[in-house]
Amino acid sequence: MREWQAELVLDARAQLGECPLWSVAEQCLYWIDIAGRRLHRYDPATSLDRVWWVPCEPGCIALAEKGGLVAALRDGFYRFYPQEGLLDKLADAPYDSRDMRFNDGRCDSAGRFWAGAMYEPRTAELAAMFCLERGATRLGWGPQQDLGVKVSNGLAFAADGQSLFQSDTPNHVIYRFAFDAASGQVGERKVFARLPAKGEDAVYGGRPDGAALDAEGCYWSAQYEGGRVLRFSPQGEIIGIVRVPVTRPTMIAFGGADLRTLYITSAREGASDDELARQPQAGGLFAVRLDVAGRPEPLYQD
Repeated sequence: MREWQAELVLDARAQLGECPLWSVAEQCLYWIDIAGRRLHRYDPATSLDRVWWVPCEPGCIALAEKGGLVAALRDGFYRFYPQEGLLDKLADAPYDSRDMRFNDGRCDSAGRFWAGAMYEPRTAELAAMFCLERGATRLGWGPQQDLGVKVSNGLAFAADGQSLFQSDTPNHVIYRFAFDAASGQVGERKVFARLPAKGEDAVYGGRPDGAALDAEGCYWSAQYEGGRVLRFSPQGEIIGIVRVPVTRPTMIAFGGADLRTLYITSAREGASDDELARQPQAGGLFAVRLDVAGRPEPLYQD
């Protein structure tokens, strides 16, 4: 099994770093701090990280075909214009924002922006997936389908447009859905991989969080509380590990001019004072060079 070691590139100390997103046009990395209510733009050429505050928690972001970003904030979908630092609301959140918020998401090959949602008390399996398509919001799937998901995470679309991946972090499982990229319809779900939970016979290695697919169709999944990123084969077998020097990696993105640099966000939220003393880099942005490339992120189409 291949192993790599990630290193710190930005000591950001984010509360809940998430959703790294590489811009091929700008050669920079956008990312968010959900709990800190901030959008970031990291330039690896200068090591500068520009920051914008937003009025409520951002769950995920995507690049837009007409420039700027689309962002799923707790209270709805927005267009974000980095040069001006302006937000323009596109649609209200399609849920009760008092106890739900958007979480992980990304665009599909047809330019739809998919954003997962999570029920914050995490006491019920009420997670859902919503789709923003040319300014209109619709439900991708939800609790009425009895899918039993607490937190929607780890979204990734296969290159052939015929399947999508999604993880349920608290339940330690990664799913693969049938998907029709032409219509945007989500079909049958099957278990892709299941990770050991705390207290099970197998050694606990974290929970599946944010993810991305590489150019070879392998699924890379950050393991929250596990201090590692796992590379899964298309058949769901673990074939690679990236070691991260903090316990709580959250999500990944392929970047760099050749898309062979893996960027990894992380969190300080939930860590004890003792853990933070031992891991002062928690909440930082990490990176590692790989021998496999990722794929450019699709753009949101208005």
